[in-house]
This record gives sequence, C-alpha cells and structure tokens, in this order.
Amino acid sequence: MSVRLSVLAGLLPLLALGACGDGGGAARKAERAIASAEAGYLAPPRVLAVRTGPAGVALSGAGVPGATVRLEASTGEVFSDEVDARGVWTVVARPSASVRLFALSMTVGARAVQSEGYLAVTPEGRAAQLRGGAGAVVLAPSSRRPVILAMDFDRGGAAMISGIGTVDAEIGLRVDRTAAGASSIDRQGRFTFALSQPLGSGPHEVELSGEGGEDLVVAEGQRPAPLDRLFRAERAGRAWRIDWMPPGGGMQSTLLFDQAGG
Repeated sequence: MSVRLSVLAGLLPLLALGACGDGGGAARKAERAIASAEAGYLAPPRVLAVRTGPAGVALSGAGVPGATVRLEASTGEVFSDEVDARGVWTVVARPSASVRLFALSMTVGARAVQSEGYLAVTPEGRAAQLRGGAGAVVLAPSSRRPVILAMDFDRGGAAMISGIGTVDAEIGLRVDRTAAGASSIDRQGRFTFALSQPLGSGPHEVELSGEGGEDLVVAEGQRPAPLDRLFRAERAGRAWRIDWMPPGGGMQSTLLFDQAGG
C-alpha cells in the first residue's frame, strides 16, 4: 500500500498551494497530476489516518488529485470520494460491531489501480493493510520502543511478525523464550520479521527486544478451520484474529494485537 516517494513529492506542492488558496492554481496542478498519472506509473491510494465517531469510521489518505478513491466492503457496500487538489481523500463508513475488509482502489481517467490485499478496519477504529504472503501493515503512530502490532501465518505455520520501533535499530526475537533470530527496523520505522521455524498450534510467547525497550505478546497459532466466505474475524485474547483468503488464493491468518492501554 505504500506510495512511491516520487508520487508523494509531487503532492507536496499541491498541499502548499491548497494552504495558500491560490484560486485556480491548485486545480491546474491537479489536472497536470492526473495527466502525469495517466501517462506513467500509477501508485495505489494510501490510508494515512482513521478516526471514529457517531457517524462511523472516517478514513483519510493520499492519492492523485482529481482521482476517485473507492472502498468496497465484502458486504457489497461501496464508499468513494474524489481526491482533492491537495492530494487528500476521506470516506466515512457506517459503524460496525465487527471487523470489516475493504478492497481499496483508485481510478484516474481510464486507469485503475488496486491496493495490495485488503484493508481491515476493526470496530475500535484500527486499520491494517492485509497482504497475501507478507506481514500486515498496521496504521499506528511512530514509537521509539519496539512494538509488535501483528502476526501473520499460513496453514503450514510459516509466520511473520510486524510492527514499529526506532528507525535503523537492531531488534532480536524470542519465541517461547528461545532465540528466533535478529533483524533491523527500516527507514520508515517498521519491521517485518519472518520466524525461522513454523509456528506450532497453541499459545506462544513472542518477545521482541531492541533499542528503546521490549514488547511481549501471546499469540495463538491454532490452525484455522476452512472458510466458506472471504474472511472470518473473532477475538483471540488481546487480539483480533482474521482468517482470510488472499486475492491470489490460499488462506492466511492475521492477528492484530491490542496496543498498550487498548
């Protein structure tokens, strides 16, 4: 779901123009952004913020000015918005007592681009991009302390841990008090850590340590029952467990852990 730096750089002048209120200048910039996107690489839209309120869950993000962003729920509901001249879009989805999965896409002229996997939104208003064969990207504020936000695993037990922490910091992982390898946090303050051994069924203590502190979660690695629909979501301890079917086929389970104080 990431937006290439070149696209984001192109949006910055539009943000400045929008703040200054330059009349038709922002609109002309938006027209040129659409023409550029139609002619070259079209990055998928990006979710930047999520807020909850009486009206529902408001999701905001970045896209190509003038494009149409579309969120389609597994229930068939569709929410859309036109990206404004600043490169910002916002959609408001009705309140829900359960997890929802959305297909997120953007249309520019005759071209359309689909975000990777599905966007999961919890009843509490947390959002995460679920990615087939990869770790979930959870929308969360930056943190100096390493924090485990999600675990993904397939029916064979191959698992990945993902989260946030200090940029470029080295981190070490232990599963059930046994060392499971080391990695580092990238320039965006995120990490995805593949476990060296398949995750067995039953509860497991997963501990992460590095610059700024440590974090520990209890992950349930129980193999999922077969699915007869796109996904199944339920509470599993201090996490939402989502069993889902990636667009490319197969089956994957994602644990979205409650953050401290959640």
